[in-house]
Amino acid sequence: MTNIFIFWKKKHQPSCVKKHIYVFLVLLMLSTFGLYSQTIIRGNVIDEKTKEPIIGASVALKATTNGTLTDAHGGFSLQVTKALPATLSISLVGYKSQDIDVYDAEEPIILSLKEDFNFLDEVVVTGYTSQQRRSVSGAITSINLSDGIKETAASGFDQLLQGKAPGVQISSNTGVPGGGVIFRVRGSNSINAGVDPLYIIDGVFISNSNLISTGMGGQTQSNPLSDINPSDIENITVLKDANATAIYGSLGANGVVIITTKRGKQDTKAKISVSLSHGWANAIKKFRSITGPETAILANEAAYNTGIDRGLSPSDIKLPFADPSGMPTYDRNSDLFRTAALSNYEISAQGGNSNSTYYVGLGYTKQESVVKPSDFERYSGRLNYDNNLTSKLKIGTSINLSKVYRNVSSNDNNPKGVINSAIFVRSYLPIYNEDGSYARYGSFDNHLALIEHLDNNATTWRTIGNLFLEYNLLKELKFRSSWSLDNTDLTESNYADTFISAGIATNGSATSYKAKNIVYTAEQLLTYNKVFKDKHALNVLLGNTVNAVQEEYTSASGQGFATNDLKDISVAATKSGSASKSESRLLSFFGKASYTYNNKYTIDGSIRADASSKFGKNKRWGYFPSVGLTWDASQESFIKNINFFDALKFRGSFGYSGNQNGIGSYAALGLWSAGSNYLETAGTAPSQLANPDLTWETTRQLDLGFDFAILKNAISFSFDYYNKYTYDLLLNVPVPYRSGFTSFLQNYGAVRNSGVELGIQSTNINKKDFKWTTEFNISWNKNKIEKLASDITLGASGRNASILREGYSVNSFYLYKQLYVDPETGNAVYEDVNKDGFITSADRQIVGNALPNYTGGFTNDITYKDFSLNLFFYFQQGNKILSMHDFFLVHGGTQNNIGFIPRQLERWQKAGDITDIPRLTTYSGDPTINGGSANNYGGNVANMSSRYLSDGSFIRLKNLALSYNLPKSIIRNLQLSRLRATVSVTNLFTITKYKGLDPEVNAQSSSQNTYGYDWATVPQPRTIQLTLNATF
Repeated sequence: MTNIFIFWKKKHQPSCVKKHIYVFLVLLMLSTFGLYSQTIIRGNVIDEKTKEPIIGASVALKATTNGTLTDAHGGFSLQVTKALPATLSISLVGYKSQDIDVYDAEEPIILSLKEDFNFLDEVVVTGYTSQQRRSVSGAITSINLSDGIKETAASGFDQLLQGKAPGVQISSNTGVPGGGVIFRVRGSNSINAGVDPLYIIDGVFISNSNLISTGMGGQTQSNPLSDINPSDIENITVLKDANATAIYGSLGANGVVIITTKRGKQDTKAKISVSLSHGWANAIKKFRSITGPETAILANEAAYNTGIDRGLSPSDIKLPFADPSGMPTYDRNSDLFRTAALSNYEISAQGGNSNSTYYVGLGYTKQESVVKPSDFERYSGRLNYDNNLTSKLKIGTSINLSKVYRNVSSNDNNPKGVINSAIFVRSYLPIYNEDGSYARYGSFDNHLALIEHLDNNATTWRTIGNLFLEYNLLKELKFRSSWSLDNTDLTESNYADTFISAGIATNGSATSYKAKNIVYTAEQLLTYNKVFKDKHALNVLLGNTVNAVQEEYTSASGQGFATNDLKDISVAATKSGSASKSESRLLSFFGKASYTYNNKYTIDGSIRADASSKFGKNKRWGYFPSVGLTWDASQESFIKNINFFDALKFRGSFGYSGNQNGIGSYAALGLWSAGSNYLETAGTAPSQLANPDLTWETTRQLDLGFDFAILKNAISFSFDYYNKYTYDLLLNVPVPYRSGFTSFLQNYGAVRNSGVELGIQSTNINKKDFKWTTEFNISWNKNKIEKLASDITLGASGRNASILREGYSVNSFYLYKQLYVDPETGNAVYEDVNKDGFITSADRQIVGNALPNYTGGFTNDITYKDFSLNLFFYFQQGNKILSMHDFFLVHGGTQNNIGFIPRQLERWQKAGDITDIPRLTTYSGDPTINGGSANNYGGNVANMSSRYLSDGSFIRLKNLALSYNLPKSIIRNLQLSRLRATVSVTNLFTITKYKGLDPEVNAQSSSQNTYGYDWATVPQPRTIQLTLNATF
């Protein structure tokens, strides 16, 4: 080209021509430069073994910040500003990073990544920051909510974690959708204060307070966490030890659960997901009653035996039923149950460009209870948005809005409840009166009247929002400011019409209840991360939190209505109301620092200072330090030379955390209450003693653990030993009656929890078309009350079947221990504890507790081509259950108008019978005689016998799910990136010795110290669910 230009130049000399030539050359150079600056490299990243696309892999121009992530098809598009060849760096956790030289960008390139997962490389949330697991000294469990987990029929995300995290015990206390859930991290730390963990969603401290006021018998009214749609959640991290939780100070003693919701990714196309599911639920076991003739026979037998015990001759005994065989049988139990329907519909969109990301999700869920008439309905919406306004400034928001409706129904431990009104009434008594009206007997309502006329409605509106900004002051120094709230508004409207007992006597009765709970949180964080000379890594965090909780309650009631069609309290004949308001505040300053040398040795520590308005003016501040050590031994040459461990880490931590939950906002103040009126003169009276020295419960915890992986990371183990000691318990200690008070809230008492946790993950088979992985975890926890002022008896509706006693665990049962039923007399024989020859209250003893010795989960995931199978087993061993169902319905004839269950038929009838159910009698002779008939069902024992205490151990196939991903050849024609169909079954079968409906549920009411009671509770059902997921 140069020679041609010289020849042309010699032939044509005019200056204007020269100018045109120069312009032409400049344009040619600019166009060439522009061509280079606009080079776009396109391609796909795939798995080297399976050839499947890899989503979310980082593709970047080496040694620059110019990069992108692969989309849902594994594709990427990267613009480079330099001439080819260019070097691309491709990386993703779980795969071996590699560099690729690109010489030609005309055709898309295919890049393969080789799997190279080391579980110590996993990035986990550690409280305000994220770290690689290899440098974490705390005990942390991270669970990604996969499709298999989220497709389980559960209304709350906390239920999905059951059996997934070592050291975490989760169980439902009812099978009603949206009902109460027990969530404990490493045991119960307290007696009077709260024992629930702290929940944080996208940086928002959320409330777990149950606001529903409608009495539900023995069960907790609701699970507030079911207001959150599980489908919006990406990951849940559970912080268990003191070093992980101490950064949350007084809020972290019971563990911390951090929920991270889905967010979009930069430079990815919009991904739209649609999920549709429908299912059916049935009770696995149902309540049983004996027939009318059998009931009459038992009634006659009780009357006859009682007469004999009183010294009557058989001829003088009058039996209540002349012809038992002629008694009718009315089936009430089948009226309770139904095949319950459940539906779930979800749609979400996520994506992002170079500056911003978004996630939008909408959901609708409706679940019916298997026991009429309760149900649960939730509408939810979520928006997560992040925007990089500049290279240094980022803003973002997370907003969740939900509306939840519950048709609440009182069930167990309530004679006016649906279940008790059906199962307690004797089976020969008619359901309807002769005139067709509902028949009622004793204190029980008519079960059909309740099912058809209960009008209890609770609606919750909940907003969880967060607004934050992040500013990079320096490359290593970042400031974050976060402002959030959790606002819950509850409205309850209940009307008892003139067809049910609660409304008959008052000609209609209505109650209205409004509750508002708001949690405000403002946090300022400064983080510094720096690596020096590739060997020294320093991470520093400084922060401040201001937290306020406001609660407002308003109630109104009315009685006497002109008609059942007019239900508004304003038209009631008599009306009353009340209102209350409270507020508590927490001010915190905290800091955390960690230093890692040569990627092997890490030391970290934290401290938090909290000041709470709940405590006395003398001890408002609490200080909670922690320290941790980590040694990544797999980086040592002598470990590498063994050629056995792929990963090996030892860790230990020690620290303090506090607890202020579960006490009132003004617990330390001296309070006066209105209402102490004299005649028509209003008056006040002292209602609470002041305690200016009231302060935190403090938990001191030691944790020692190790993690290792072998066989090319095919098997990984995690082990933890912990010892938690909680002291300065917040207890209502008895005071002399002359003080005018019964108790005084002060710091006294101590509880210890110690245990072992083991987690195992294995990849059993990993072939191109077949993969089988297993996860197993098991946890042992021993709970012991180390210090207590005096015994505290409680439970069983005033019968005090539970006890808190120094030297024993919480939730211990306090009963008369039945040794046997005398085969000759048929009378029960009890253990004479003090050996005085009599049975008195001194012979009650602790005969077990409701806490399991160990719990765990076992999961298998099997994938074959486009099919996948998930099997999840949950188990627990050693816990006891006190069946109040048997207590009332195996009563030996002592309960008038109350029927019997089949277990009563196993009673002693004649000499030589071997059974644990004594002879029927209502005799009330000398109650101190051991082996006398007075204590069979009454007397001093009064049925508080260990005969109703059962082993609640079980293993349950909690979830079985079979999924099929339609082949790409089919879904491409449908313009889809994925189409997945799933059929899942929950609670398919249970292996247990417990004879009740469900060994997992229990009615604890509002007390955390009375677990393990079965008041004829709604069982967890077996559910079959069909789900279809489509991704565009």
